[in-house]
Amino acid sequence: MSSAAEDHAAESVSGVSLFSPLKLGDLTLRNRAIRSGCFEGMSQGGEVTGRLIEHHRRVAAGGVGMTTLSYCSVSYDGRAFSHELWMRPEILTDLRRLTDAVHAEGAGASIQLGHCGFFASPSVIGRRTLGASPKLCLFRMSYCREMSASDIEEKTEDFVRAARMARQTGFDAVEIHAGHGYLLSQFLSPWTNRRGDRYGGSLENRLRFPVEVVRGVRAELGDGYPVVVKMNQRDGMRGGLELDEAVEAARAFEAAGASALVPSCGFTASTPFYMLRGGVPVREMVRAQDGFFYRLGLALFGRVMVQHYPFAPLFLLEGARRIRDAVDIPVGYIGGALSSDDMDRLIAEGFAFVQLGRPTIRDPQFVGRLQRGEIGASDCDQCNRCVASMSVEGVSCVSAEEGLIDGGRHARRRRP
Repeated sequence: MSSAAEDHAAESVSGVSLFSPLKLGDLTLRNRAIRSGCFEGMSQGGEVTGRLIEHHRRVAAGGVGMTTLSYCSVSYDGRAFSHELWMRPEILTDLRRLTDAVHAEGAGASIQLGHCGFFASPSVIGRRTLGASPKLCLFRMSYCREMSASDIEEKTEDFVRAARMARQTGFDAVEIHAGHGYLLSQFLSPWTNRRGDRYGGSLENRLRFPVEVVRGVRAELGDGYPVVVKMNQRDGMRGGLELDEAVEAARAFEAAGASALVPSCGFTASTPFYMLRGGVPVREMVRAQDGFFYRLGLALFGRVMVQHYPFAPLFLLEGARRIRDAVDIPVGYIGGALSSDDMDRLIAEGFAFVQLGRPTIRDPQFVGRLQRGEIGASDCDQCNRCVASMSVEGVSCVSAEEGLIDGGRHARRRRP
């Protein structure tokens, strides 16, 4: 166990719990429950809408220590949907409105910065997509071009610029997205990185671009500002990143200046539900697609392209422990934490915080209700229909809206 893990374990004996304050760099949060970056689908036209602000205000009012705005591309060409944000001066005033609303409820505000790389949408960005190596994206039926050294330098600068703007608009932390098959993850993964230059081949080379981004953001924001890195434990498919290399990547991110790590999993363009577990709502996802060919392809091949992974509580715990024990910076846990017992166990084991997604979509008051002792666990049923709702009118708990979850109990009638 690393010295940081030993310190966390010692603190847990002293009474540290999910509702103890959390210190990340110069930032102190009221508790250790953090809303994870769950794509909201509320940024129509790439704008910060009133619904997006209200969504995060409600989560903040519900008791989390910090809420994470997701997903904000560092540049125009990094978007998969037209209703995704990209960082630019024109949205800074509205981003300040969002952080002000969150702060007024007593919570911190983080922003997830990333780039979709080869699974960006050519119809949205109006150009050919970028990637670590040439790669066909079946979801888009598009073929990306390999990024040049100048492209890599430009995107590194885009991450740094986006982080600078985030701090200017009142965000308390930035989360660099180096997981889930986004651009930085595409460089890390042998499945997408087949380069023969200094950015490909060995793990050291595949890490070079992601590490340059983290190092650049740290240099821009200074020592005390929290820079969280979301990364993969495993990509979830043959030829992808595996846990042994993820442990080394975690150490490299620490050395580059990361304040904390969040070890997740999955690859959006290949194993999207590996990171979610539970139901695969193909019919709802088909209806949510804009283009006819996207709908047709998903209807015909959805069950093949979108695999099912059974849900189990704390399904990423084993790998998260490996990464926690390998570094001396705080490591947060994400992946199937639904009950106060689960979260107490995680904090007692030395995880610095817990990131929560679906429980806060199901009930924005979830954390506050746990703290008040009104409930002991989320009644989310992992149907994952909230994933399809992201592409329609914004993320919401569809089961709750249809009365399939009511009063903390799971209804058993068949869904339409």
